[in-house]
Amino acid sequence: MARPYWSGQITISLVSFSVKLFVATESKGEIHFHQISRKTGERVKYQKITASAQEAQQAAPDADTPAAAVVEKDEIVKGYEYEKGRYVTIEPKELADLRVPSKHTMEVSQFVDAADIDPEYFEKPYFVVPENDTQTQAYTVVRQALADTKKVALTKVAFGGREHVVALTPAADGGMMAYTMRYAEELRDPKEYFRDIKQVEVDEDSLDLAKQLIKRKAAKFAPDKFVDGYEVALKELVQAKVEHAPIPHDEAPAPQRTKGISLMDALRKSIGSEEAPAAEEQKPETSTPKKPAPKGITLIKSESAAAKPAKTAKRKSA
Repeated sequence: MARPYWSGQITISLVSFSVKLFVATESKGEIHFHQISRKTGERVKYQKITASAQEAQQAAPDADTPAAAVVEKDEIVKGYEYEKGRYVTIEPKELADLRVPSKHTMEVSQFVDAADIDPEYFEKPYFVVPENDTQTQAYTVVRQALADTKKVALTKVAFGGREHVVALTPAADGGMMAYTMRYAEELRDPKEYFRDIKQVEVDEDSLDLAKQLIKRKAAKFAPDKFVDGYEVALKELVQAKVEHAPIPHDEAPAPQRTKGISLMDALRKSIGSEEAPAAEEQKPETSTPKKPAPKGITLIKSESAAAKPAKTAKRKSA
C-alpha cells in the first residue's frame, strides 16, 4: 500500500477517530515527453541562476564572461514581493509551523444532502482509512450513519500549501471517501456564459422523442469501457516513428447529412437507428496484426480503431 498523503483526526462534536488519507487517482499514461534540441537531438535541461546573472548574460551575450553559478536547491527559499524588487523570505520551517488547526484535525462543521452539492465543486478524491483497528468502530458507525441518512459531512483540511473544503462520503466498498472541493470564488459566474442563450419554447413532441432516445441509450455506468483515445493515438504515432512506418494523420470527419432535416425528423431517425440490429458488432475483427510496440509502451486498441490497421488509422495530431 502507498504511503498516506495525510494523517490526522476526524471530529464530530465530541466524537473523534484517527484516519489516513490516500490519493485515490494515479496517472496511467505511458507516453512521457522530454524537451529535445531539434538541431542536436540532445535533451534540454534547465538550471536555476540568479536574475542578475541572467540579465548580465542577456546584456552581453557575446562577452567572454564565466558561466553563471547555478543556485543549489537547498539555497532556494520562497519569497513574497511586497514592493517592486523587494522581497520578504519565508523559510520552510516557518511554513511548517503555521498555526492552522486543520493540518491535524478535520472538524466536521455540517451535514448536507448529497444532491445539494453541484458536481463542479468536487475536485480530487481520496480514500479515507482508519488509522488502526481501535479506530474502526467509530469510523464504521459514522460511515453507516452517512449512508443511512444520505448525507455528506463537510469539513476542512490543510495540505499542499492551502486549506481545502472537504466532503466526506460513504464508499460503496465499505469505506469512506474524501473529496477536496473548490471554493465558490474559484468558480466563474455561469450567468456570464448562459445569459445570451436564446429562450425558445420546448415542443412537447420533440421532447418526448428526445426522452425516448435517452431511454434507448441508457445503460449502467461502466468506467472501464472508456479509453483515452488521445493516449492511443500517441502510442500509434510513436510506434510508427520508431519503425519508420507511415505516420497516421488526422482527417476531417465526414459531414453529416442533416442539412434541411428538421429536429423532429432527426430525432425519429436517431431512434430508428438505435432500434436497428447492430450487425456490424457481430462481425469478427479483421484488423491487420500490428508489430510489437516499442519498449515500455503497451498499445491499447480503442473502440474506434478496432477495425483499422495502425498505418491507416486517422487520429488527431498531438
